Amino acid sequence: MSQNNSIAATRTVFFVSDGTGITAETFGHSVLSQFDIRVSERRLPFVDSLDKAEDAVRTINQTCRTEGRRAIVFSTLVKEELSVILRKSEGLYMDLIQAFIAPLEQEFSLKATHTIGRSHTSTDSAAYKNRIEAINFSLAHDDGQSNKNLEEADVILVGVSRSGKTPTTLFLAMQYGIKAANYPLTPDDFERGKLPGGLLPYRHKMFGLSIAPDRLAEIRNERLPDSKYASLLNCRYEVNEAERMMRKEGIRWMSSTTKSIEEIAATILQEIRMEARAR
Repeated sequence: MSQNNSIAATRTVFFVSDGTGITAETFGHSVLSQFDIRVSERRLPFVDSLDKAEDAVRTINQTCRTEGRRAIVFSTLVKEELSVILRKSEGLYMDLIQAFIAPLEQEFSLKATHTIGRSHTSTDSAAYKNRIEAINFSLAHDDGQSNKNLEEADVILVGVSRSGKTPTTLFLAMQYGIKAANYPLTPDDFERGKLPGGLLPYRHKMFGLSIAPDRLAEIRNERLPDSKYASLLNCRYEVNEAERMMRKEGIRWMSSTTKSIEEIAATILQEIRMEARAR
């Protein structure tokens, strides 16, 4: 395989954790965003026993052998004995916990507890409860499922289908306790030439996501290949009309084409804080 083909090939990335895997995924995304590569992501959560660690290794090794190249493995396993097992995999293993434990033990002159889920033990804290409430809110208001209680939303994301609204709302909820709803702009909305009536009172809470039509067509073809929904012509129409509507309605927006979820969320958070200060 030539070097150019090797670089262009999609690489499988595993996020392995004894918990949900969100921390490993967030850190991994930040690192991978520095490279112009395509990745296929797989999360292996709740790897909290020797048997599960061995299963994870088998899964990683099978992927490496099937694809003919090393998988990339980001891990936040707390227990050293589990990390030892994962290091035996055929993937490129990067330990995001153990890399910091030893130098901090030396600095603090203390042994780490190596307790799984230690960061989540204060489940009665206000911050934890806020995050859970925000997650439930975002799930209930995903993809325009409900207009109920939109007055409680911190932000309402709008944009065409598959522009990154759902992962962004969930990231905002899980990481920051932000109540984020999202609504897909559809051809029906474009034909009417205006936002749905149920959203109009909350225009000031809206933030738009757009995306390059060719990238949108690529994403949609993975879901519904060779469909009108995924055609480049239709994607161009929807993106153009969505951006036209957002400009008409005075909705702040950004393109998600080359942005990571973290970057999109950071921009939205900045806008929310600016809005709060302006009130």
